[in-house]
Amino acid sequence: MSKPSHSETLELTLENWAYGGEAFGRDEHGRMVFVPYTVPGERVSVSIVKAHKRWARARLQEVLEPSPDRIPARCRHFTHCGGCHYQHIPYQVQLSAKQAIVREQLQRIGGFSDPPVAPTVPSPSPWNYRNHVRFSLDDEGRLGFQAAGFNRVIPIQECHLLEPALADLWPRLKLESIPGLDRVALRVGDQGQQMVVFHAEETMPEVEMSLDLPASVVWLGPEGFRVLVGDDHLVVSVLDLPFQVSAGSFFQVNTALAADLVKRTMELVEPHPGQVVLDLYAGVGLFSAFISHAGARVIAVEESPWACSDFEANLDRYQDVSLYEAPVEIALPAIDQPPDVVLVDPPRPGLSRAALDRLLAVSPPRLVYVSCDPATLARDGRRLAAAGYALVSVTPLDMFPQTYHIETISLWRC
Repeated sequence: MSKPSHSETLELTLENWAYGGEAFGRDEHGRMVFVPYTVPGERVSVSIVKAHKRWARARLQEVLEPSPDRIPARCRHFTHCGGCHYQHIPYQVQLSAKQAIVREQLQRIGGFSDPPVAPTVPSPSPWNYRNHVRFSLDDEGRLGFQAAGFNRVIPIQECHLLEPALADLWPRLKLESIPGLDRVALRVGDQGQQMVVFHAEETMPEVEMSLDLPASVVWLGPEGFRVLVGDDHLVVSVLDLPFQVSAGSFFQVNTALAADLVKRTMELVEPHPGQVVLDLYAGVGLFSAFISHAGARVIAVEESPWACSDFEANLDRYQDVSLYEAPVEIALPAIDQPPDVVLVDPPRPGLSRAALDRLLAVSPPRLVYVSCDPATLARDGRRLAAAGYALVSVTPLDMFPQTYHIETISLWRC
């Protein structure tokens, strides 16, 4: 990699979207140049910040010829805070861009010539949808987010992605007197139930905490967790089923669209009595509960002890449910009952090579893959196709409006 000169600037006409919140154009040598906060079709002036032989990344200097799709951003921190990437384009354009990006990732990385990608399912609201947010702290203890492209924290005065209860809560946090904090997470559940979670690499200090907040407070540190105020979990309901979600457990951040995610996933799983469904990366049991509710037998695998505890509470009402608390690649060889269908919902890095090897050894006739990263979906899909699986359908869901993140549900048959 060559180090660009700080004076290396150029003008580009941008051609298309790229995954990661950017659009790209080509310089006079045909090198692809990726530029954030831009729109395909725009003529822009940029400065190169990272240069390779075949591609480069650039910082936007000026929009010389704006796209007719460009709109003013809602937030004063846009382009400085790294949390949002698409506030400069209308929501319908965001949805179209995400469909195109999923298709491109499956073509380029996965090797699928004409992937069956459906239109992106919109969020009920493109704003104020997040039920969970993680703040970093600057040197003065102020809440903020990582700066776009820099390893520093931008203190914030506003954020338009949070559910209203969290938007009201975070400005009330005064944390300058609490040493050792790395991050602070806020969560909200049913009826506005709220939780503040302090994440720290150090043991909780013996300090006076006078936090007059309408929320539970939990300390998560190297010694485990300690409940300072209230409960160690929230309740979040999806399609009228309540789910216990503890301070350390993952749950979908867009509660309103989680209902659609579940419905569409169940349409592909097709759970019914007598069926055996393997639910890998089961979390707190969001999908397992609906599969069990339909009468199918569930064999679930989850590594997080927090999530496993929640899973047991959430699935206690159902009978034919087994839970393995272990990594997927370790649990799969111990499961001796062949499944009719496998559901996987891995974290952003996708399926590890070991996990995918074990899954292919199981050789389920049908696989439903819930992904939050189209690049890792495409990578894993390439191996699935090589093993004889056909890609039947892919549906993007916009769980994360204003950002480049994309959730997808895909169906694979062998």
